[in-house]
Amino acid sequence: MLTPARDAAKDAALYRDPHAPVDDRVRDLLARMTLREKVGQLNQRMYGWDAYRRTPGGFELTDALHAETERFAGLGALYGLFRADAWSGVGPGTGPGADTGAELAALVQRHVIASSRLGIPALLVEEVPHGHMALDGTVLPVNLAVGATWDPELYGRAAAHAAAELRARGGHIALVSALDIARDPRWGRTEECFGEDPHLAAELTGALVRGMQGESGCDGGPFAPDRAAVVLKHFAGQGATVGGRNSAETELGPRELHEIHLPAARAGVRAGAAGVMSAYNEVDGLPCTGNRALLDGLLRGHWGFQGLVMADGLAIDRLARITGDPVSAGALALNSGIDLSLWDEGFTRLEEAVAQGLVDERTVDAAVARILRLKFRLGLFERPYDAGPPADPAAGRELSTALARSCVTLLHNDGATLPIPPRTGRIAVLGPHAATTAHQLGDYTAPQRDGTGTSVLDGLLRLAPPGTLVSHAAGCALTGGDTSGIPGAVALASAADIAVLVLGGSSARTTDTQFDANGAALAPVSEMTCGEGVDLASLRLGAAQRELLRAVAATGTLAVVVLLQGRPHAVPEAAQLASALLTAWYPGPWGGQAIAEVLLGHTGPTGRLPVSVPRSAGQLPVYYNHKDTEYTGYADTSADPLYSFGHGLAYTRFIYGPPRLSHASIPASGQLTCEVAVSNAGPLPGRAVAQLYVRRLRTPVWPRALELRAFRAVELAPGERRTVRFALGAEQLEQVGPDLRTAVLPGTLEIRVAASARDALAAPPARLHVTG
Repeated sequence: MLTPARDAAKDAALYRDPHAPVDDRVRDLLARMTLREKVGQLNQRMYGWDAYRRTPGGFELTDALHAETERFAGLGALYGLFRADAWSGVGPGTGPGADTGAELAALVQRHVIASSRLGIPALLVEEVPHGHMALDGTVLPVNLAVGATWDPELYGRAAAHAAAELRARGGHIALVSALDIARDPRWGRTEECFGEDPHLAAELTGALVRGMQGESGCDGGPFAPDRAAVVLKHFAGQGATVGGRNSAETELGPRELHEIHLPAARAGVRAGAAGVMSAYNEVDGLPCTGNRALLDGLLRGHWGFQGLVMADGLAIDRLARITGDPVSAGALALNSGIDLSLWDEGFTRLEEAVAQGLVDERTVDAAVARILRLKFRLGLFERPYDAGPPADPAAGRELSTALARSCVTLLHNDGATLPIPPRTGRIAVLGPHAATTAHQLGDYTAPQRDGTGTSVLDGLLRLAPPGTLVSHAAGCALTGGDTSGIPGAVALASAADIAVLVLGGSSARTTDTQFDANGAALAPVSEMTCGEGVDLASLRLGAAQRELLRAVAATGTLAVVVLLQGRPHAVPEAAQLASALLTAWYPGPWGGQAIAEVLLGHTGPTGRLPVSVPRSAGQLPVYYNHKDTEYTGYADTSADPLYSFGHGLAYTRFIYGPPRLSHASIPASGQLTCEVAVSNAGPLPGRAVAQLYVRRLRTPVWPRALELRAFRAVELAPGERRTVRFALGAEQLEQVGPDLRTAVLPGTLEIRVAASARDALAAPPARLHVTG
């Protein structure tokens, strides 16, 4: 307990002066700290849900939290105080909701500050993968669905709302997946990726950072009360694991790393992200958490990043496999550029590392300074117990629904089956996804209160024209081969004018799921086919789902398939047997409403594929931006994807004219414009997404077949024709050179504008020469 005299001295210190420059406050505070206190700032050892228990009168703090704060005379950061899910065991009745979260945060913070000789508050760090992962938090569509919207502006507004919900409870840092690129859909975490393309991921990552952090937070200034600091994960190359297996090795060469897996991180850094999280994987034998060239050389040195670097859960302790023990593992991570641990032992022993000469205390100081700087920017020393203003849950629902509406992607539509005609008398809604919202939500989702969300069946019952008979049968489960429910589903389909089959996969965890120490699923429950730790060797739908589709199609009733999924499944049966095929990924709680609106024509489908859809797992990889080689197909199947990156139909038809460049030749430092006419040649309004691709003809390094470098959405009325204009400069024309530096290099390029990557290969090009 501080005496009054010591309280007065502390209050008079420079670091307590809110008007002093942040760097001066950091230096003053750092000079007053002991090594033990410094090491405490670099640790976030405990799970936040172990810090409290709920009682009839509110919350009480646990002995575990008291022991942790006593260990380091305070607490640097606390992970997951509000987290609720099957792994944490937190649910309604045991965890904090929107109405009690700020109370719990203040209770914890008061204890932390009282335990700190210098009154240093803690950072409260939370998972915000697609909305704040807490009770009553708004669940957004997963990242793969966000990628399908091709709408950074809408996503930025949704990200801002998620930040506001986090701050309203007293949280500070949002951990957000953004940097992984989906190169192998067998990987269970594909749903956490924005897609397979680095430019699309970079645009959405920039929008995420700007939305969550706000203008001042992105510019290095103080954060607004309703804005949160973002830690982007995972840096770098985690989406390239061999065989699509979680945390497996990667076979990334430096060029693939720089061309594909670093642009999103670079965009996040340019936007002003407060932090990044190092990835589990290694790159050419060097684990990212212990890779000084990556974290200190590239990220901080070349890119000029000044924020904090956080390790992923238990990643530092994994380094002991190559260093021999936790002390040297912690030293390797700190010396490589890690500032903040997550659940590791290695960082708790940094005092030993300093004593053994493995770490210089100045390296400790540099890491502590970055953490303290963020605490000052968040205003924690002036307002440690304040939460942000309340966030409007209705606004969150509206934004989640808007994203869901925008992600629905029409893959084929034979004979204009969709939209469902208004005079349709009978609609059979079938499939294991049809009447539930649980499988619309994705991994990293808190339990939802009863009545939250809308299933596809709910949406059709609510929106179908009066007099329409809507019937339902599940027909089968998501997994397994039980076909006993199919005859009942077939009977409904036979009596209907149209059958809507809602099929796909699920990342829904239950209390029966077995978890690894870092929260990944070890033994998925029977219907869990996606998510962290749930990788697949085959991309086919479950056997019973395939049989349900075949049986319904055999009735002769028009069959529409809607896929709810966290990865692109290989669905040749749906391509052959369904009259129309849509995918909505995991569209969130109100995804069923959005899907019903599209099916009935209340709105048109506007989504575009953020990933290529394979015909089978045996084809992989099928991403569009492969190297431009003399690439042949297989003897037994095509090498082309079933549906290409960027593909997505509308209820109307768009025509793209040839691209027109303002200049045929520019210097490397020059700029130009590209214009293309886009026409709506169909009977309904629609949203076209003009996609600009670069194809390099003469270049100092081997080129890729195509590279997405810009996109623009345009709303067109029937018969309307508009000119879409792209400004092209360094950001659009640069490439990774022979020295792995990114610059605009001399050469000859083709500019192609089309509705998808496949269409771009056949689109008329405009040739551009870049001179030295």
